[in-house]
Amino acid sequence: MNRIVTALLVTTLATAAQAAEYMQKTPFQLSRAFSPGVVTSGGMTVWVAGQTATEDGEGRNIANNFEAQVKQVMAQIDGVLKRAGGSLDNVVAMTVFIKEPRYGDKFVEMRKDFFKNGNYPGSALITVTNFARPGIEIEIQAVGVIGDTCSTDNPCSAEGKAKATPK
Repeated sequence: MNRIVTALLVTTLATAAQAAEYMQKTPFQLSRAFSPGVVTSGGMTVWVAGQTATEDGEGRNIANNFEAQVKQVMAQIDGVLKRAGGSLDNVVAMTVFIKEPRYGDKFVEMRKDFFKNGNYPGSALITVTNFARPGIEIEIQAVGVIGDTCSTDNPCSAEGKAKATPK
């Protein structure tokens, strides 16, 4: 019985991670780690508030440390989505605000590490003059969809259906 429950749980989690249909990316979009569009139909939408951090999960000061803040902010987004029953794999859109344009390429490279399967969220990367608190280098607002019916195997978009149709 435990094996059956475990198998069902693993299958459900694997399916949840694949939920949402990520539209085909151009080479530029792949290089910048974002999707031109993500198609969903159904599922539970989680609107994640803008996340910032000047301390890491251990309480250490990470003010003015861009890379440490990216890691912490992504961990916080993952934590919010886990509380709703998902994870970073369920992020379909994100708006990223950075204080320094010189960190744009660094963020893109780091984002690739968080979305290893190439299912990058639709995204905007915006440079701002400053944030509400000193020491903040980045803020990310995200949208996650958990338990969606669209996927690569079950496309919902016209693009995905056309690719799935035998020729």
